[in-house]
Amino acid sequence: MNTLPLYRQLANHYLDAIRSGTLKTGERFPSIRLMMEKHAVSLSTAVQVCRELEGQGVLEARPRSGNYIRQPDTPPRPIPLVVPDAGAYVGIHQQVSSVLKASQRATIKVNFASPYCAPQLYPLKILQDHMAKALRQDPQLLGRTGPTCGNLALRNILARRALTCKTQLSAEQIVITNGASEALNLALRAVTQPGDTVAVESPTFHGLLQILESLSLRVREVPATAHCGINLIALEQILRGPERIHALIVMPNLQNPLGSIMPDSHKARLVQLCSEHGTVLIEDDTYGDLVDTEQPLSTLKHWDRSDNLIYCASLNKTLAPGVRLGWISAGRWHDRVEMLKHSQSRGCETLSQLAVSAFMKTPSYERYLRRLRKTLMQQRQQISSAILQHFPPGTRVTEPRGGTLLWVELPSGYSSMGLFHEALKRGIQILPGDIFSNTPGFAHCLRIGCGTPFSPQIEQALATLGQLLEQP
Repeated sequence: MNTLPLYRQLANHYLDAIRSGTLKTGERFPSIRLMMEKHAVSLSTAVQVCRELEGQGVLEARPRSGNYIRQPDTPPRPIPLVVPDAGAYVGIHQQVSSVLKASQRATIKVNFASPYCAPQLYPLKILQDHMAKALRQDPQLLGRTGPTCGNLALRNILARRALTCKTQLSAEQIVITNGASEALNLALRAVTQPGDTVAVESPTFHGLLQILESLSLRVREVPATAHCGINLIALEQILRGPERIHALIVMPNLQNPLGSIMPDSHKARLVQLCSEHGTVLIEDDTYGDLVDTEQPLSTLKHWDRSDNLIYCASLNKTLAPGVRLGWISAGRWHDRVEMLKHSQSRGCETLSQLAVSAFMKTPSYERYLRRLRKTLMQQRQQISSAILQHFPPGTRVTEPRGGTLLWVELPSGYSSMGLFHEALKRGIQILPGDIFSNTPGFAHCLRIGCGTPFSPQIEQALATLGQLLEQP
């Protein structure tokens, strides 16, 4: 099975044709439209093929004429942007904090760092109406605290919805949390001690690295790809090694930041591997509901036969970030998680849980999700095409099948941290690849959020980023 991204497969196909003489120097290269029809690929994929070949030096664009084959050459090495105060490596928590603080000090006009949708895409008016109704029915609602595990009606809805993902969850085994971050924090505190080693995907969500450092846990990074997620061969080698891996945290569906979706066969094997080696598997399913297809994605929990998995999820990205609602189903660790939740933050705020459960139990919720998925797919495609148009030749962009994020790989020699600082001066916020790993392997990558509807302002901001990358 070919594990290369589709655009690279097609680029290699045309490279072979050029090197073999089937396509000759000076000949016109197939148009974008022809490639889309011939190979049944998207506009974004066809454009990426051309950019890949441009980066290889075998293709040149001629104004109002199209693309033409040229003699291969070695493209000039780009000059890196200067990173302010570059020096010795600092801990991931300090590095993330410095990036966030720099962003807070700046005046942001266009925010590509956010993983959330624009406020107008969320059903805020519906939730406000449900909140008002809840307060009318119970005027003293805000004068009481809620149960530690959360509103039972909401937990019942979450358990029923899990069935569509082939996942068996019990409402009594669900604890409502303050977003997925608290759920992951509780999961780690339940199964590890300071000094234990936890494996994560690489790259991974920078907030997770902060959580791990705050709990004094050692981190072992396992390579992951945008094509199929975590590398199972590398993981198995690590699990068979001398160092005990106490837990593994993965996002099998629309991983942050890569957007990868693990094939079902990989999911089943991953669950089996962790069970065989006594490694607790912690699943983060924050983005699963944002997949493009109507068919829900299977969770890792579906294959869990030994109660060796803790399931975490959130409504922050799909419904409303302001409600800060997530949940955890910890199986045999439920009692410990419940105790930790009570000692850490008590029960979550009740009003938002009532409003969310009232909305989620109606058919309107599914209609809302369908509209949101369609909108996000269009926004990702528009932003991806603009990136490939304005960024340097050789730039690569992932093609996730859902969600709000794109992972952008710049050609070798570019610094995403340098771009971050230069972009901030112009009111544009991105997230550099440096903060998604404890290793320096992603310094030329960046994450772009696509939650805001495409507009001339968005395109101009991407054009500005491209211009900054051209500067010495």
